[in-house]
Amino acid sequence: MLKQQLNQKLLQKLSPQQIQLMKLIQLPTQALEQKIKEELESNPALEEGSEETEAQEDDWEQQESTETEDSETIEAEDIDVDEYLSDDETPDYRLKANNHAKDDEETKVPITGGTTFTELLMEQIRTSRLSKEDRQIAEFIIGNIDDDGYIRRDLPAVVDDLAFTQNIMTTEEQLEKVLHRVQQLDPPGVGARNLRECLLLQLERHSDTETNRLAYRIIERYFDDFTKKHYQKLMDRLDIDRDQLRDAIEEITHLNPKPGNSSNSTSRSIQEIIPDFTITVEDGELNLNLNSRNAPTLNVSREYQEMLEAYKKSQKKDASQKEAVMFVKQKLDGAKWFIEAINQRQQTLELTMSAIMNYQKDYFLTGDERKLRPMILKDIADEIQMDISTVSRVASNKYVATPYGTFLIKEFFSESMTNEAGEEVSTREIKNILAEAVEKEDKRKPHTDDKLAQFLKDQGYPIARRTVAKYREQLDIPVARLRKEL
Repeated sequence: MLKQQLNQKLLQKLSPQQIQLMKLIQLPTQALEQKIKEELESNPALEEGSEETEAQEDDWEQQESTETEDSETIEAEDIDVDEYLSDDETPDYRLKANNHAKDDEETKVPITGGTTFTELLMEQIRTSRLSKEDRQIAEFIIGNIDDDGYIRRDLPAVVDDLAFTQNIMTTEEQLEKVLHRVQQLDPPGVGARNLRECLLLQLERHSDTETNRLAYRIIERYFDDFTKKHYQKLMDRLDIDRDQLRDAIEEITHLNPKPGNSSNSTSRSIQEIIPDFTITVEDGELNLNLNSRNAPTLNVSREYQEMLEAYKKSQKKDASQKEAVMFVKQKLDGAKWFIEAINQRQQTLELTMSAIMNYQKDYFLTGDERKLRPMILKDIADEIQMDISTVSRVASNKYVATPYGTFLIKEFFSESMTNEAGEEVSTREIKNILAEAVEKEDKRKPHTDDKLAQFLKDQGYPIARRTVAKYREQLDIPVARLRKEL
């Protein structure tokens, strides 16, 4: 027998505006600039540029006293323009996002021209004495060389590509011969297929000395032992003493493992860091500024507002006009939501970064990393009474410029541990001490993780060996064997 039941449930759903806000909060300055450009292109009701609206603000403020109910869904045939215009009365300052301060300065990054790395190689190969077919093959090989100067493709695959894309039938032997000609170009080592070949190509161009010949033999025959720093094995197999091996290794270490980066070309991608925040110190006080000069001033189009006014005054209201009004309302709502999201993003970013700045006030005043307090996302979330995920989005991929350098905001977050004095210290402080200990160690007998753990314990930081290993890996410090020098 079927029974009817009445259940009450409480559900939490995110509105489209909240989803849009969360996405905007996570964007750094450069990505926000691109997002705003995309929104301006897709929504004609959103405009860029300032507008004098003092008189209009007074009109909107007077209309704020009128309140009407707003339908959640509006059908075309039920549209009441009077209701829409009176219901969506919003103060004019809510329809704008002014992201520029009076003291903002417009700065432009100069763009320099020059010869790219590929063009540099092409110019050299065109002056070489090659047949027409070999020159075409050489140019195709150069096109497959990456920014580091390596060709990382198998020769059989290159042979197939030449046949299918260039209609050039060749063999691996001929391709190898042309590749050897490409490897004679500058910079030395270009066109190598691996690190070993790259180093050998450079050594071939060095003067013929005993040290150079020894270095060549080490790379050619005992490359694995060299990379693993099995120095005793190298001395035994080559029948040389420590001084000879040291000279040969010094010769090798002066080689360039990435010959493509040695070129003075502009082809290398340069990532420009634009800080999202700037912290300055004036008269012993901290000042925080949000970098918004890449975000243009936004406002809602008055032209679209006037379209609704014109529809209201029109005597003839057919289906096409009603459809147009629906489109206009949709675009106006989208523009208002986007501007509101931009304003809320600014407020959230300023509130969160202000809390971080105050939490780490001693560090930002002095620049002394030893004064960095242990800080996790929850500490700031509790301070500003927001969710941890919001703080995480604010700190994600964003930079802050300080008097002591530009840093990722996430670098200021660290866990805590208790030292022997019972004080809570930041794990970042421990990592700095660990890095200094490795830098000052005797490279002929580098410290093992056990010795580093004992060193930290003597400094008042009792941590386990496995924790030392974890911190060492986070600092990109290799194990003791790979830090060994002669």
